[in-house]
Amino acid sequence: MRISVLRGHTVRFAALSGLCLASFALAFFAVAQQPIPADPAQFPAQQPPVQPASAATPAQIHPLFAGPQSSDDSRHGINEEFLRQQLVGKALYLRGGYLDNSLSFDEHGHIIGNPAQASYTLSAVQIDKVRLTKHKVELYGARYGLHFLGQLAMEDTSFDRVRITPKDRRLRITIDREIVLKTHKKKEKKSKTPEPPEPSDADQLKAYIAAAPEAERPADAASVTVTTSPAHAANLLKQALADIFAPGLDDRMIASMPDFWRLYYQAAAQKADYRPTDPAVLRPSAADQKPQLLTTFAPDSNEFAQSNGVAGMALYHTVVGIDGKAAEIAVGRPIGFGLDENAVAAIRKASFRPGLKGGQPVPVLIDLVVQFRIFSNRTAAPGQPVDSTEPQQPILPGPYSLARP
Repeated sequence: MRISVLRGHTVRFAALSGLCLASFALAFFAVAQQPIPADPAQFPAQQPPVQPASAATPAQIHPLFAGPQSSDDSRHGINEEFLRQQLVGKALYLRGGYLDNSLSFDEHGHIIGNPAQASYTLSAVQIDKVRLTKHKVELYGARYGLHFLGQLAMEDTSFDRVRITPKDRRLRITIDREIVLKTHKKKEKKSKTPEPPEPSDADQLKAYIAAAPEAERPADAASVTVTTSPAHAANLLKQALADIFAPGLDDRMIASMPDFWRLYYQAAAQKADYRPTDPAVLRPSAADQKPQLLTTFAPDSNEFAQSNGVAGMALYHTVVGIDGKAAEIAVGRPIGFGLDENAVAAIRKASFRPGLKGGQPVPVLIDLVVQFRIFSNRTAAPGQPVDSTEPQQPILPGPYSLARP
């Protein structure tokens, strides 16, 4: 592992971590910071069991999902063609960062179960197929990882979308639908398909859902509601789509990110450098002594980055507080693929000797450059064999060569 101190100073040390090595470069500056965006909007409250025949369009529906249907009569509700137009082939993001390849949502867009969650940089999706049944929507596609191409926040951000769903697997997402009651029934003809029961009879409603083919039943039958308005059911499904998918990095998507990403996108929107929230943070030139790293630093890679050959350097702006810990971190030059989250987690665990001014500790802003590498014998994890024919890097004395805690 190599640590580079910007402005001409270089030291070396050896440390091994899971799947990758990390190297640091420290540079310094300090400026003022604008406030962080507000927290993300909360999900709307659950709808009552039976909805009125006329229902207003929910306010939170994204324009992409609120567009007109191909049918000339929206009173008939949502059809497959509408869903294909809105979803198939679009570059979408999964709100919540759910990582499983099989995900189920109730009719309000709330996740069912407790799937693993990950960085939004592993949550890009593309839908290829839509299937609409009486009780739910089935979507099939693939998940993609975002690999950033090395831009600073003030530059135009660009990234590659790399498929991470294996070729022999598919991403499957199901969304339960609200049941539409028919207001007029023909008594002279008996339908082969059971009609929905009156909404006041919960037992009959349960039996009606149970009578549906198993593959078409809602994932969470207990939360299903009924309505007499196809338009209301359509609007509820559109709302669910807007709560599950983001057509891009909209304000709601960014507001739901960790603070280190929000600060990055705030700087990107302003085309400016990151500025610490605390105006008392000093640039190194204003301190008598700069912060010094006291522990080794080795953030892990992950299986997605290793499988897809994602490696390179990423930059993180870090305020070292008077306690020698990272007080605020902002992504400066991201790498994506969930690696930035690993780097930030490792920075938060690291210990520093705080900067000094007049003999007293002061907060100082530094830059940490982390290099991620692809797993190999040279980057083997502790306990795994290392090629003994490779020359070993010397371990130099000083704070950078301390053993990993």
